[in-house]
Amino acid sequence: MTAHQWRRLAGLAALLVMLAAPVQGQEAGRKLYISVDMEGLAGAVSGDQLGPAGFEYGQFREFMTREVLAAIRGARAAGFSEFLISDSHGNGENIRLDMLPDDVQIVRSWPRPLMMMEGIDESFDAAVLIGYHAGTTNPAGVRAHTMSSGRLADVRLNGESVPEAVLSAAIAGHFGVPVIMMSGDDAALAEAQETLPDMEAAVVKWAYSYHSARTMTPAAAYKLIEEKVKASAERMDEIQPYRLLNPVTLDLRFKNYRPSQMLAYLPIVERTDAHSIRYVGEDIIAISKFLEFVLNYEAGLEP
Repeated sequence: MTAHQWRRLAGLAALLVMLAAPVQGQEAGRKLYISVDMEGLAGAVSGDQLGPAGFEYGQFREFMTREVLAAIRGARAAGFSEFLISDSHGNGENIRLDMLPDDVQIVRSWPRPLMMMEGIDESFDAAVLIGYHAGTTNPAGVRAHTMSSGRLADVRLNGESVPEAVLSAAIAGHFGVPVIMMSGDDAALAEAQETLPDMEAAVVKWAYSYHSARTMTPAAAYKLIEEKVKASAERMDEIQPYRLLNPVTLDLRFKNYRPSQMLAYLPIVERTDAHSIRYVGEDIIAISKFLEFVLNYEAGLEP
């Protein structure tokens, strides 16, 4: 090859590198994790919307899916191009898969080691929480509970009571991923922002009681969610991941005494009172796996 040919080849290589690089001021494709619950959806107030036996459940599966689609639209407008969606309510089989675009993936059903954040890792740029609700110690909020409304009276991380939003943010933060936006009722957002003050908040309803609220229409909620996700994505560099100090101490208070008694047979568990236990994990991932065991193990599952 002649010197002229070498120079021409080098010039072509430089041109290809330039064309492949992002345009000044634009981001390369980014990854978004979307965790979706159901109690915090616009219009959701009772079991009539939240499980297969409810007469409005079919409609609310669609509303849930459309709130996810609104989040995706807002994120795409801000440069996100990859999406993983976690169906994090009930049986984990609520989102209408046939309504989703072909270029997303979905986490479904249980158990899963990272609970409502399964599949998240360091490759994601941000996380969004859709349809989340207030925690079990909150006197306000529609369907306020943490992980299990029937079993748990309190969930504490390093001594602080936490709702599911903070649990999810801590798991995301372990991987360096910030939660940049959350939707739900006013009580849920106010509670979460005590710990996550910089994230965008989409209030889609205002709680009157555990089973009643004043609410936006679904269409109005879709518009708000799309706007808030876009706004949060455009300022995500200002939002820091939520990181817990390790090791992490988990305190669980049960509504009945027997779970604490039985779990205390494990040498890694301390029974702190008649209804409560303590487990110390090396990090939030260990805590997540322990919680998933406590909430999902059933002897009846064995053959």
